[in-house]
Amino acid sequence: MRVTQEQMRENRQRILTEASRLFREKGFEAVGVAEVMKAVGLTHGGFYGHFASKEDLMAHAIAHAAAEKAGSGGSLPAFLTAYLSPAHRDDAAGGCPMAALAADVRLRPAPARSAMTAGIRSQIARIETALPDTVEDRRREAIGTYAAMLGALILARAVDDASFSDELLAESRKWMDDEA
Repeated sequence: MRVTQEQMRENRQRILTEASRLFREKGFEAVGVAEVMKAVGLTHGGFYGHFASKEDLMAHAIAHAAAEKAGSGGSLPAFLTAYLSPAHRDDAAGGCPMAALAADVRLRPAPARSAMTAGIRSQIARIETALPDTVEDRRREAIGTYAAMLGALILARAVDDASFSDELLAESRKWMDDEA
């Protein structure tokens, strides 16, 4: 039975959604093509009708996750509250692809790094537009805020002390709220 173009598009989207989730949850090296395809109910052989390689999949999965997480405007305090929350910290698989995959991407070919770059630029632009009009150097403030957000989330996920992890999130959020 032939697969229609519409089914191919739907399958590709399902593969991207599942791959981005698995890569964020487990890391690039820990996820195989067979695992991704099994998770979406397709065969390993069908993978190559959509992507040239696992590296190609990673680049597309990062772009997919970044677009999915881009969201719309909204206030900076609301964004900080959601981003620097225990729920976001605990949901690496459904959370920010930049925080989950930045360390992996530095070792990947140019397409994955380009997808990461586009996602980071998008988030910085989002923050830039959410900053109060009184901010003098909006670009610098947006870059610093995003870097601090990412760093706080990565650190909160890395420590083995739940109370300290919560403190890292809460104090980072308060510090950024005070700065905005």
